[in-house]
Amino acid sequence: MQFINAEKICKGMELGEVPPNGKIIRDAVNVAWPSVLESFFVCLAGMVDTIMVGSLGSFAIAAVGLTTQPKFLGLAVFLSMNVAVSALVARRKGAGDRESANRIVRMALLITIGLTVIISSAFVAFAGPIIKMVGSQPDTHEYAVEYLQIIMGGLGFSTISLMLNAAQRGAGNTRIAMLTNVISNTVNVIFNYLLIGGNFGFPAMGVRGAALATVIGTVCACALSIASVLRKDGFINLRSVKGWIADRMSVHSLLNVGSSAFVEQICLRIGFLLFSMTVAHLGTTQMAAHQIGMNLMSMSFSFGDGLSVASVTLIGQSLGRKRPDMAKIYGNVCQKIGLMCACLVSAVYFLFGKQIFALFSQEPVILDYGIQIMRILSVILFFQIEQVVLFGCLRGAGDTKFTALVSLISVTFIRPGMSWLLCYPLAIGLIGAWLGTFCDQVLRFVLTFLRFRKGQWTKIRL
Repeated sequence: MQFINAEKICKGMELGEVPPNGKIIRDAVNVAWPSVLESFFVCLAGMVDTIMVGSLGSFAIAAVGLTTQPKFLGLAVFLSMNVAVSALVARRKGAGDRESANRIVRMALLITIGLTVIISSAFVAFAGPIIKMVGSQPDTHEYAVEYLQIIMGGLGFSTISLMLNAAQRGAGNTRIAMLTNVISNTVNVIFNYLLIGGNFGFPAMGVRGAALATVIGTVCACALSIASVLRKDGFINLRSVKGWIADRMSVHSLLNVGSSAFVEQICLRIGFLLFSMTVAHLGTTQMAAHQIGMNLMSMSFSFGDGLSVASVTLIGQSLGRKRPDMAKIYGNVCQKIGLMCACLVSAVYFLFGKQIFALFSQEPVILDYGIQIMRILSVILFFQIEQVVLFGCLRGAGDTKFTALVSLISVTFIRPGMSWLLCYPLAIGLIGAWLGTFCDQVLRFVLTFLRFRKGQWTKIRL
């Protein structure tokens, strides 16, 4: 299959023409499928990671699960800047301004390196109190601390790779990001096998080995990402410009979009952290079952995430060409593709939920929870995939203030609040947390859908 670039996407659109429906769908699919495949493999590697760690016992699954939200809290500032980088590069690609796009990426790289040193050092130094805060139990605390210290100690390889891949996605080069992540996650899985159980003469390091395998994978990702931005024939080529500061308008846009995206990320991470703490206090077994469910929820999320990346690229480039009509069309197409993906994944989860859960653990109590979780998840993912795509549409246009507001309302308050109410006062337990998740996903879908329909996002200038 041939990969499209900005010129192919919008050929003839400068005159105000709307391409045939078949071409629009092909364009959207060609940009989306590498991102969907990339996100799928990232989640698949996470699932394999959990399965391999699960061979050590439920305590190991719970220990790794405890580190998830602290890790993403540390990544919040980088993820928010990457949203801005993708949106701005997409706009500059649409306008044909290669010089400005590369200056933006150079400046973002410099900021990324500086912030990584500070955040990585802080998390390594305070890993113990952080893990204690999120609700570790005596049988999980030590393992979770070691895992977090190793992961955050190697943070720089991950943050640099994430930022450069975000720039490539904004330019429409979703294939590069896909190959980078597929290769790095393959390396991760291989070293999981070698280091967790100690195979082919390697030491059996357990949970610590899983963390080291993840870092080794990110080292590969970082090397591949750097190589991709040094190619002379690429739109993103950091050797094509001099200086490390972008033009004033780009700096203002980066700060404006990035700060709103950062608020959104903080809202997300606080909400997810509170949610995780609610579940952690239910006990190690419940936390293990919950972590398996979250891995499977991430798998369904991968489809929406890939389409979200395509939305950022297609909408950003369309708005850069002054074609808000095409931005709306591409947004609608991505939503329809997302709905088809949701139908497929939902059917698999509903029919084979128990068998899938059994890949992670054979403990009867965990499997009993798993059947209930998978039934709820088969409904949740319809709203999940659609709202993730809609978030991508709004982010691609730079409407990050609204997405931050939605995250504040729904993720920071509704999800943890409803989960706590259902888990404890109403005594539903772990299933109450998943019903709270359902409430969050529905609300996010409704709010973003209404925002998209109004179309005000097409008028934002970057």
